[in-house]
Amino acid sequence: MTLPLAGRRILVTRTVQQAGKLSAGLRELGAEPVEVPVLEILPPESWKALDATIGALASYDWLIFTSANTVQAVASRAVALGQKLVLPATAHVAAIGEATAEALRETGLPVSFVPKKYVAESLTEGLRSDWAGKRVLLARASVARDVIPDALRTAGATVDVVDAYRNVLPVDAPEKLRAALAAGIDAATFTSASSVTHLVEAAGKAGLSFPLAEVKAVSIGPITSGTLRTAGWEPSIEADPHDVPGLIAAAARLFAPS
Repeated sequence: MTLPLAGRRILVTRTVQQAGKLSAGLRELGAEPVEVPVLEILPPESWKALDATIGALASYDWLIFTSANTVQAVASRAVALGQKLVLPATAHVAAIGEATAEALRETGLPVSFVPKKYVAESLTEGLRSDWAGKRVLLARASVARDVIPDALRTAGATVDVVDAYRNVLPVDAPEKLRAALAAGIDAATFTSASSVTHLVEAAGKAGLSFPLAEVKAVSIGPITSGTLRTAGWEPSIEADPHDVPGLIAAAARLFAPS
């Protein structure tokens, strides 16, 4: 039986550390994953804010993590400081996505809430709580959207937002992208809004037009799809559920015989 992605070359834009699961899943369905990381995770410009919050975790009623990258960045910094991520029994932890929740569990932090949909809006809708007077820590990537803190502040919470890491475009991304397109690409996968904006940047530095000609866009969810549309690229398909297995399944559906 022919595999659904047999012969398809599919662009994987995740970081070097995170590409493996997506690439392996695509390969199992017959695709040739073409890894062109357009994201590189670096420390924040300053550790000051993150260090202060790690030392004061007990003062928060809620901790909210928006990605596994955030969890890993906070946990690594705690180790560097010689501190443990310990919360009082009254504190709660929320995670966007099961991968984020699993990363939290691996650090020893119990997860109180995971939204049904892996987007920030679903988190604020699902967290039905009396926020007045509550202290909330939101750890995230720099230059992230303000949907969560804005909603919680409107509800009466005091929200501290700290940058746990930042995403930058790898130096070799433009040349890798140029080579990948020269060999032919059938579809490009996007796992975050940042992967879209960074691919736009890589294409510009490589002297390539955007959207990428003759390439279908596979989006992980509505926020990523919105960023694609803003960049002028209508997604060919959107994953549901909004996670990596869902993204792989969406790519398979996209190329399924009609």
